[in-house]
Amino acid sequence: MYRFSAGIVGSGFMGTTHLEALRRLGVRVAGIACSTAEKAETEAAALGLPKAYESVDSLIADNSVDTVHICVPNHLHFDMVKKALEAGKHVMCEKPLALNSAETETLVSIARQSGVAAAVCYNLRYYPMNFQARALASGGALGRLFHINGCYIQDWLQHQNDFNWRVDSAKGGPLRVVADIGTHWMDMVQLITGRKIQEVFADLGTVHPTRRNPQTDSDVTVDTEDCANILFRMDDGLMGSFFVSQVASGRKNTIRYEISGEDGAVAWNSETPDELWVGHRDKPNQNLVKDPALLSPAAARHASYPGGHAEGYPDTFKHCFRDFYDYINAGDMSALPPFPTFSDGHRELQLCESILSSHQKRSWVEVG
Repeated sequence: MYRFSAGIVGSGFMGTTHLEALRRLGVRVAGIACSTAEKAETEAAALGLPKAYESVDSLIADNSVDTVHICVPNHLHFDMVKKALEAGKHVMCEKPLALNSAETETLVSIARQSGVAAAVCYNLRYYPMNFQARALASGGALGRLFHINGCYIQDWLQHQNDFNWRVDSAKGGPLRVVADIGTHWMDMVQLITGRKIQEVFADLGTVHPTRRNPQTDSDVTVDTEDCANILFRMDDGLMGSFFVSQVASGRKNTIRYEISGEDGAVAWNSETPDELWVGHRDKPNQNLVKDPALLSPAAARHASYPGGHAEGYPDTFKHCFRDFYDYINAGDMSALPPFPTFSDGHRELQLCESILSSHQKRSWVEVG
């Protein structure tokens, strides 16, 4: 049981997901703030929370709230995060951290000056087998790395009448599928390889130039991408490519990567998250199934259940938040954070801007 108290801003899919993970960890949740005081009252009652805040400002002003979880549309992140940091609150913000790198750079600076823990919820890195892949790569089992490929694909915006606030660039930002799910993939492979993406070459596609908004019963011009192909080079010249799509029929939420090296390869698929394929040239391939007793210490830390007991999407939030709250509990804000930080969130915005610039220029673009 942690001694801290959290406040949640936003009651949609992400807000309730954060709440569930916090309860599993034993973090006390003081209450919730929503777009209106009335909605907060309704959600607090439905979720069994002790308090409905009349506004985000009142939640941030509550001295009993130590941490603020920001789970609202992207265009609201910057102002809310800035207020929370300036009030001395620790912050866990959904990705992307803000709409552009100028905003994220400001938030990184304020967070450093405030001396608080500041995290971006790149939770998908917390599947245990990703940490096992990282241990193999960093420990030299794969040898010199040659190349990376993969994808993150979904189908929830496949039809012309599929609509969501993310389609609107004013709310979601100038990039949609890259910023929404592509940044998860990039965060994941950068964590595993210990390298940063330095150059990109991108081709973005919009398959539905207009979409039907059922709320207004009107057609809306779409200025964000439905899919993208991206080539990249990392800081040591390691080359790679990945594909992202929200119009991939039948793929509900599929993440894949394969990392090849001189002495071996690893591949992972989120549809079988407890398995890591290990490839060899001169001996039989392996299919390593998650079992804490057989994993590296870092991977075993993020595997709560014994071998044969599946861990999935909700568990990634639990482990991400545990790293965050353990860090706060330790009290040393100068220590290297084990969770995805605002600096990571800033770098992801730089990546997004470089990807968009590359598409527009039809050329390689250096990141940052």
